[in-house]
Amino acid sequence: MSQPVAFVTGASTGIGFETAKKLAAQGFTVYAGARRVEKMEPLKAHGVKVVALDVTDEESMSAAVGAVIAVHGRVDVLVNNAGYGSYGSLEEVELAEGRRQFDVNVFGLARMTQLVLPAMRATGRGRIINVSSIGGQMYEPLGAWYHATKFAVEGLSDSLRVELKPHGIKVSIIEPAGTQTEWGAISGESLLATSGRGPYMDQAKVVAAALASTDGSAMSTHPDVIADAIVHAATSARPKTRYPVGKGARAILLLRRLLPDRVFDVVIWNIYKRFPA
Repeated sequence: MSQPVAFVTGASTGIGFETAKKLAAQGFTVYAGARRVEKMEPLKAHGVKVVALDVTDEESMSAAVGAVIAVHGRVDVLVNNAGYGSYGSLEEVELAEGRRQFDVNVFGLARMTQLVLPAMRATGRGRIINVSSIGGQMYEPLGAWYHATKFAVEGLSDSLRVELKPHGIKVSIIEPAGTQTEWGAISGESLLATSGRGPYMDQAKVVAAALASTDGSAMSTHPDVIADAIVHAATSARPKTRYPVGKGARAILLLRRLLPDRVFDVVIWNIYKRFPA
């Protein structure tokens, strides 16, 4: 078989950036896509091919995937990593923003998957790796839209795993906990902009501080650890269906399974109150 081909979305920073580097080091021909093309320039030194990609734009997605298939005839591994966190009270977040959150986190992921599947089916193999979050199985105050998208990614991925099995295509879900990227700070800023004043102000200050703390916190995980899990899902003969990864990920998900809802509500809030607002 010729050199395997991987496409990584959301590769301008963090998890996607590290994943592109690690897949290239493993011998993949890697295409890294994002809107902020200039942020991906350092990836070229690792042999990664950089492409402009907007997962909310049909023309952009079709052109990017089409160009790869035109050269290689296939995409062997798709890493759906593009996503962001839109926080704020459900009452105050505009519906247009909620729709955009779904466009990026769910519909963009689904469309990229649609685009690579015909070639995967034709070869009888492939990997779809969807970056979800522990937030796809638990929740936070003021995170309704974000968590709704990640719950959707989990359900979509589980159904996809079963329907693609007869075609030799494997599906894995990556579930990171807090990660040392710009994600948390950006999410916290958007939360304060939306709900930092008014009836949800006190909650917003606490949750924003907790989100921002992931950038460099001792309780958060470097994105290359998450990238290692993605590489395992891309290369293992029998990849896991789920990869809870990062500090606290397994413990939090275990508590979610064991505790009644109202008890878990209290646990989550008490954890968040530890961060100075």
